[in-house]
Amino acid sequence: MRDERRTTGGTTLAVLHTDGAPFDAVRARADDLVDACGAVLVRGLGIESADAFHGAVARFGASLIDSYRGGNTPRATVSDGVFTSTEYPARYDISLHNEMSYAHRWPTRLYFCCLDAPDTGGATPVCDGEALLAALSPRVRDRFAAGVVYHQHLHGGFGLGKSWQATFETDDKHVVEEFLTASEADHEWTGDGGLRVRQHRPGIRENPRTGRDTWFNQADQWHPSNLPADDAETLLSLVDSHDDLPHWVTYADGQPLTDDDLAEVRAAHRAHRHAEPWQEGDVLVVDNMSVLHGRQAFTGTRKVVVSMT
Repeated sequence: MRDERRTTGGTTLAVLHTDGAPFDAVRARADDLVDACGAVLVRGLGIESADAFHGAVARFGASLIDSYRGGNTPRATVSDGVFTSTEYPARYDISLHNEMSYAHRWPTRLYFCCLDAPDTGGATPVCDGEALLAALSPRVRDRFAAGVVYHQHLHGGFGLGKSWQATFETDDKHVVEEFLTASEADHEWTGDGGLRVRQHRPGIRENPRTGRDTWFNQADQWHPSNLPADDAETLLSLVDSHDDLPHWVTYADGQPLTDDDLAEVRAAHRAHRHAEPWQEGDVLVVDNMSVLHGRQAFTGTRKVVVSMT
C-alpha cells in the first residue's frame, strides 16, 4: 500500500493505492489521509457495483444517510444509502460546493465511487475551503462571515425546479412544517399550492478538523449567474422577480450578491481546485466541511454514485 500527494494551489488530494492490502488497513490509512488532507482518492478496491460500494462505505464505520430530504439538487436513490451523483447535463460543469451547506444539518463525509468512467472529462474536482477563504479579500470575507440567506420557491406539482413534495419526500404538509421548524427555516405556503423557504446560514464556519475558519456555503451556486448565460437569461424571463426562482441567494441583509464578489469567489475556486481523472472502481472520500467538490463536463457515459455519512 502506498500513497502520494497531489497539490494544486492550496488544495492537496491524497491518492492511496491499495496494492492488495487488507481492507481494514486501507480504511485506517484512508482515515489518516482524510485527517491530514481533507480528501483521499482510494484506488484499487475493485468495486464494480453499487451494492459493493455500499458494503465498503459501511465498513468505514459511520452510519449512512438514507434520505436526501431537503436537498435542492436532482438525484435518485440507487439503493439504501446510495444515490446517483447530481443529475445535470453532461455538457456543463457543476460548480464547487459543500454538500447541503444551506441546510440546518449536513453530511460529515462524502463517499463517491466511479462505476463507469467517462470518455473525457467528468472528474470530481476538490478545493480546500481554508485555502479558498484565505485567497479572498477581507471585504469579501467579512460580507460572507455575516451569513447568506438561501431562498427556495418550490412548486406544488407543476412549475420550475423541484416540487416541495419531491424536495421533502412527502405529500404531508405537516411533516414538511415540522422539518422546517426543526431546521430553523422560515417558510410560507403560497396561494397556488407552492412553498417558499428562507434559510439564513453562516457563509464561514469553524472547521472541526482543524479548528480554523473555512469557507462553507453554496452561495455562488444558488445564484442565476452560475448557469450558462443563455439558460440564465431564459430562466429570468420566466419569472416576475428573483423571489420566484426555484432557488436564489442574498447576503444576510437581504442585498443581492455583487458581480465583483462572485467573480472573486469563482477566481479562488479556479486557483485552488484539483481534478483527478476517474478510473473505474475509484472511491473518493471527502471531509465535507474541509473540502468543496464539483463535477467537470464530460463525454461518453459516466456513472458515479455517492453515499453520505
